[in-house]
Amino acid sequence: MLKKIHETTEYLAGKTSVKPTIGIILGTGLGGLVNEIEIEHTIPYEFIPNFPVSTVEGHHGQLIFGNMSGHSVVAMQGRFHYYEGYTMQEIAFPVRIMKYLGVSLLILSNASGGLNPDFEIGDLMVIEDHINLMGNNPLLGQNEKEMGPRFPDMSNAYDPFLIESVFRIADQHQIKLQKGTYAAVTGPTFETPAEYKYIHLIGGDAVGMSTVPEVITARHIGMRCFAVSVISDLGVPGKIVEISHQDVIDAASRAEPEMTTIIKDLLKEL
Repeated sequence: MLKKIHETTEYLAGKTSVKPTIGIILGTGLGGLVNEIEIEHTIPYEFIPNFPVSTVEGHHGQLIFGNMSGHSVVAMQGRFHYYEGYTMQEIAFPVRIMKYLGVSLLILSNASGGLNPDFEIGDLMVIEDHINLMGNNPLLGQNEKEMGPRFPDMSNAYDPFLIESVFRIADQHQIKLQKGTYAAVTGPTFETPAEYKYIHLIGGDAVGMSTVPEVITARHIGMRCFAVSVISDLGVPGKIVEISHQDVIDAASRAEPEMTTIIKDLLKEL
């Protein structure tokens, strides 16, 4: 793994002069945030050694280097999912590359199904904790001490200081924010009513198919994390309707301007 990491890092360092300190992973229907980046280099995933390739509609599949709100950033416009057939280690790989490029803060976004009865479609939920229901973990196998400890602590997986800052920013812009626990499942099926009920009973406020593997990896290698989820549909009794992937993309796209405002202002405060 370390050999592949060094090979990929050297390739990217040779393609751009940007030294990113902040990494951004954009989820389904949320790739428009890149319009706020002063782009210096765009590299399609298929050209990057050892990199997976995004196969999901709504994920463009390119790595973007540039500047945003006074910071050097690298953004993944399109992420990788367990349901695409990738291993957890392959999903984790880009996060490790970010660390070796100099990233110390990882910002993630996703679209998810709301389980909390107080949520509405289009709400933004700041993730304060997660539940891993994927039946796997990106840290399984031999641990590389160079990247992190064998048993990393996850008591503050999502940075409390950044969460507090975001709520203050949202209040300034009169943006409605929710806060809650994100449960990660494998997909690619959307959940049954019984699964929605079960996940809510065990503490989930929203359910999705991403983010948790990347956050586990980021915390393992010492990166701070902030994540926000767009509630794209509802898994609440009496409000469950048939949905499609296009519905998720559409709901996320409508909420994207508010998410962009929050992330831009968060970076300005750092």
